[in-house]
Amino acid sequence: MRIDIVTIFPSFFDVLDLSLLGKARDAGILSVATHDLRNFTHDRHRTVDDTPYGGGAGMVMKPEPWGEALDHVLAGGESGLTASAAVLVIPTPVGEIFTQADAHELAAEQHLIFACGRYEGIDERVTDHYAARMRVRPISLGDYVLNGGEVAVMAMIEAIGRLVPGVIGNPDSLVEESHEDGLLEYPSYTKPASWRGLDVPPVLLSGNHAAIAAWRHEQQRVRTRDRRPELLAGLPGEAGGNRDTHP
Repeated sequence: MRIDIVTIFPSFFDVLDLSLLGKARDAGILSVATHDLRNFTHDRHRTVDDTPYGGGAGMVMKPEPWGEALDHVLAGGESGLTASAAVLVIPTPVGEIFTQADAHELAAEQHLIFACGRYEGIDERVTDHYAARMRVRPISLGDYVLNGGEVAVMAMIEAIGRLVPGVIGNPDSLVEESHEDGLLEYPSYTKPASWRGLDVPPVLLSGNHAAIAAWRHEQQRVRTRDRRPELLAGLPGEAGGNRDTHP
């Protein structure tokens, strides 16, 4: 997978050299490049923003540097990658909420381009123009506002990258995780069996794999019901979910 990131803070993404994503880059599984938006300006102040038409607080990112930057990324595509194969991801509070399903979907793509907006966002014409050339996904991490798109992009790359085949050494570890089956993950324990007066649940020490599986599934439902009850909607056997009906 190829990942390009356009930002005014390229050094923010140096952290991608660490941990499993760094190893995946070294192994050639992921190709990640950052591009400084200010390199695509033409004034001595390297200006990337201006006042909004219609008035209002804040500044809006100018379309010209974004157009040149994104054209540069598309023109530098690897052999066989075209604009039609790329997905432009724009983190924005007005985007669709990012989910594990989105992470899986984007992990199957060949080329992701992340546009890190700042201030009041990117001139809307950038989205309109590139929507005619590639798929564009405005995405939000949640119902809150960040200072810029870098943190959101870092979170999405972490969530997406770990799902790319070969990044995680044991792919089975990706199956039993929160949100993979619509539920939160069950609680986990390791040695010692007793710590500060707290004991590991006896069932986990029993060696009875069927009982352990049943306990874990029940813990998923309990934890989801307590912490994220809205996730239970649509799941069978839960309040608000789909149930089999009998006469």
